[in-house]
Amino acid sequence: MTMDVTFLGTGSAYPSPHRGASALVLRTEGECWLFDCGEGTQTQLMKSQLRAGRITKVFISHLHGDHLFGLPGLLCTVSLNSNPDPQQRLGRVDIYGPRGLRHFLRVTLGLTGSQLLFPYAGKRALSPNTDVHELEPTSDQSPEEGQLSPEVTADGPLHPQEQPGRTISLDVSSECYLLFEDKRFVVQAFRLFHRIPSFGFCVQEHDRPGRLKTELLKELGLKPGPLYGRLKAGEAVTLESGRLVLPAEVLEDATPGRKVCILGDCSSVLGEGPLRLCHRADILVHEATLANEHREKAVEHGHSTPEMAAAVAQACRARRLVLHHFSQRYKPCGAQKEGGKDDVSELKRQAEDALQDSGVEVVLAEDFLTLNVPIRCDQSLPVR
Repeated sequence: MTMDVTFLGTGSAYPSPHRGASALVLRTEGECWLFDCGEGTQTQLMKSQLRAGRITKVFISHLHGDHLFGLPGLLCTVSLNSNPDPQQRLGRVDIYGPRGLRHFLRVTLGLTGSQLLFPYAGKRALSPNTDVHELEPTSDQSPEEGQLSPEVTADGPLHPQEQPGRTISLDVSSECYLLFEDKRFVVQAFRLFHRIPSFGFCVQEHDRPGRLKTELLKELGLKPGPLYGRLKAGEAVTLESGRLVLPAEVLEDATPGRKVCILGDCSSVLGEGPLRLCHRADILVHEATLANEHREKAVEHGHSTPEMAAAVAQACRARRLVLHHFSQRYKPCGAQKEGGKDDVSELKRQAEDALQDSGVEVVLAEDFLTLNVPIRCDQSLPVR
């Protein structure tokens, strides 16, 4: 199964001629999951090799405009491009984000008279428990002035294409939020500290069963067929001789599932749970809004520097740290004037210096960069 991450926007605050506002897509098996949707995201999608119509899930890290303003327009565009045949329409678009996201979409879609050809944010087409699934923040995720009052986010009438959804509370024991789990993935969120409540997301692929030891199966007298499938699925089978064959006897070691962790804007991660959750992430996406020398300013605005991002990657023992969400003062390498004062490559160097000898690879994200997430070949995880 292929898996890759494409960055549609890597700039902070607003879209510019050099960088789009925050947005990235995790793609697997033709399905696309969008993480954040800043202004201009649908234009960036059109410039990429991705298709907006493939988006089935949207994850919003926090309610600042540079991560959210593109969502109503994108939903409308996906609707306009949907097949008019009800049997062929996109079945749903699941949306996950902080408390207040429902109200934002109801107001923007309602005031503009927007009608969608699909029910947005449904978890399953036949499930009564569907809609924008909101994460309930805790009071320590932001300064007091950054917290929304219950009156502002109170539930009101549903949009015509909206279906009622869940409010997801923090699991105190794990310090995380379970968003959903299916046969391929388990997706969880965790708390970050920012000027307003912000979240990170962990997409964990389930381990794949090991390959069948076909030679051993032949020795046991088992021919290829349905019994192979049952053993591969983890079921024990009984031979004609009466012998019970356990999957562990005839399966090689399982292939570890891949893990991608995407953090919203933050100056810190709250609790130890997220670090455990993100342990040995194949890709850890972390903001680096300002260079190390501007650390005080970055923290004042709830942001991070490359050194701060590196500290999180090292604590998680991530395999690859991807920096993004750069201040618009940092131009992409190709647009940087010779001798320019604010060189974006300096942000990468600062993170690499902080991670020296740790084995963590550092990548500088640029708009339209696609990173493949390869299947792990190692059967054991090294400890550093």
